Amino acid sequence: MVSEGNMIKVSYALTVDGKVIDSSKKGSPLEFKVGSKQVITGFESAVIGMKIGEKKSFQVAPDEGYGHENPKAIQEVSKDRLPAHLKPEVGMSLHATTPTGQTLTGRITEIQGDTVIVNFNHPLAGKTLNFDVEIVEIN
Repeated sequence: MVSEGNMIKVSYALTVDGKVIDSSKKGSPLEFKVGSKQVITGFESAVIGMKIGEKKSFQVAPDEGYGHENPKAIQEVSKDRLPAHLKPEVGMSLHATTPTGQTLTGRITEIQGDTVIVNFNHPLAGKTLNFDVEIVEIN
């Protein structure tokens, strides 16, 4: 049975708003140590107590997933602050460094004249995550 401290392998599919966002079905199962915070809290909690071969479907709310969207993480950035060679497009990823040296990744969501709107929230922030999982291995 899955418990804290186990290394486990899980086959999974993640669906958001009716669309498959990620899946291990065509590749290798997800491997992680339970209790090490390598995966979101809601996923980890849901697999505790499962057995090898057991399948389960569950939902993870934003509070136990990627959090809620933070309006302060949506920034208007002047195009002249972007690298000179860059031609901004909606959906493009950008990287920014905070004054403390932390690197943030954002997505351009709008282009407005001389500025771009960049969303630095996680792409799944504010979303309810639907998982279908099967425990493949427990060590």
